[in-house]
Amino acid sequence: MDLNAPVDRFWQRFRVGWGDIDGNHHMANRAFLDRAADTRFLFFAKNGFPASRFASERIGPVITRDELAYRKELRLLDEFTVDLELFGLSLDGTRFDLGNTFRSEAGEVVAVVRSQGLWFDLEHRRPRAPPPELDAVQHKAPRASEFKEIGSKSH
Repeated sequence: MDLNAPVDRFWQRFRVGWGDIDGNHHMANRAFLDRAADTRFLFFAKNGFPASRFASERIGPVITRDELAYRKELRLLDEFTVDLELFGLSLDGTRFDLGNTFRSEAGEVVAVVRSQGLWFDLEHRRPRAPPPELDAVQHKAPRASEFKEIGSKSH
């Protein structure tokens, strides 16, 4: 078994809370984006790079683009899962393209979030390559069937 190989699937279970509800009585768009981010950070934590390491390494993600597609509503106290998939990664690991699929308790897709971003040096306030341990964890993320290497671009 290759401990550095991508995992087959990563998902987290959540429940819609009172603070997740919008004026239409269903889960708000910001709540979808928050649960997508939570799932990403839980993946890193469960694979050896917890929040404390982000702080000590003075690095964080900057999301440059989010796209959210809705399929069905989630309402107060509904349970749902969020999957994580890697759609792209730059050769140096600086830039990434991640996807999160939200599924109802019955397994129906209720929403899909796609996020592009980069790793950001919190001290020097510019993009940077991740430390080797973080890069190794992001390489372990489940790969989407459409995975592509992200071409180099100046920052």
